[in-house]
Amino acid sequence: MCLPGSVTLAAAENNQQQGLSLVNLTCERDERVLFASLNADFFAGDIVQVTGANGRGKTTLLKIIIGTLPATRGEVSWRLNSASLRENLLYLGHHPAVNLSLTALENLSWYFGLNGRKSLIHDNLPDRDILTSALASVGLGGYEDVLCSQMSAGQHRRVALARLYISEAPLWLLDEPFTAIDRAGVAELEGVVAQHAARGGIVLLTTHQPLQAISHFRVLDLADFPPAPVEVA
Repeated sequence: MCLPGSVTLAAAENNQQQGLSLVNLTCERDERVLFASLNADFFAGDIVQVTGANGRGKTTLLKIIIGTLPATRGEVSWRLNSASLRENLLYLGHHPAVNLSLTALENLSWYFGLNGRKSLIHDNLPDRDILTSALASVGLGGYEDVLCSQMSAGQHRRVALARLYISEAPLWLLDEPFTAIDRAGVAELEGVVAQHAARGGIVLLTTHQPLQAISHFRVLDLADFPPAPVEVA
């Protein structure tokens, strides 16, 4: 497993742009270096596609950023309006993280309540209308009161993706968000990502698919951060 590194949270000053910095980040797993001496800065409006071969550490990097995995060396530094990760971060991983004993609407309502039951984007709508609209946007109109235990894996994924439509978090970390989504759904979600960045958000995502509907984005290729060659005496 990865060895301890450090994550630093700091509130952004009034005149300081929100952002995220990766400083000399290195991660070793199972005695293999996934990436080394990774330095990168991300700012409001950035969309960043994290690329690399399978097993190179794309998912690991996202988990290091959110603090669920430590790094071997280096630092993750956040500059946020609040020191609370819950208020500032939306993470969607490979697992959709839905409660099978709840309906689609109840799952989304739980997430909505977890984040303070507020939505700057749709603040003129009652809560249920906000959630129903979000589910409809991911193709789950009419499924609001269906138990997730009766849904397919693809529908679970859509329930998770509906969080994008109600989230105020400035930083989105999305791990393969387009899995099990058809072409029209991918285009719709790319539009949501682009809108979030246009509002000043930051998006880091991993995907094996080319980004078609997003015109401006950066690429962070983990192949650019290989381990240093071993010196032979």
